[in-house]
Amino acid sequence: MKKLFEIIGGWITVIVDFFYPPFRKYVTLQFFRYGVTGAANMAFDWVLYFITFHFILDKQMLHLGFVTLSSHIAAMVLVFPVTFISGFLLQKYVTFTSSVLRGRVQIVRYFSVVIANLLLNYLGLKLLVDFLHVFPTPSKMIITIFTTMFSYFSQKKFTFKKIVAPKL
Repeated sequence: MKKLFEIIGGWITVIVDFFYPPFRKYVTLQFFRYGVTGAANMAFDWVLYFITFHFILDKQMLHLGFVTLSSHIAAMVLVFPVTFISGFLLQKYVTFTSSVLRGRVQIVRYFSVVIANLLLNYLGLKLLVDFLHVFPTPSKMIITIFTTMFSYFSQKKFTFKKIVAPKL
């Protein structure tokens, strides 16, 4: 399975890198790959959410016996594991390919960064919308810029960090 992911990641990398030259002056190749794969995964999330909400759940509540989820929350809960895994695989096999950390260490670290981003989104929205009275959509845009940068550096320096041999 790992070999298949490496092959598919290689194909995706070639496609993404093809579009890099006009952006070379502004961002590194790694940051470009991060942005493109992140945007692609976000679009994938939106499409899956739409399909799940409108066609799988048919806009109906999801009754689980012990709890009932509204359709918009249930769609988010159902889609999250899929886009979490696709996001992880894109980062591992396209963006941060030189990390030598074990995959299970990377996925736990990736999950912790995702949870930190959820918390930053929540706290940022509370601060900007509830306390500073900024409109929700611009608030979300501001927070997205911040969390994207936080996520990139967290993934680069923590989740997929390279182990550098000490100089003698």
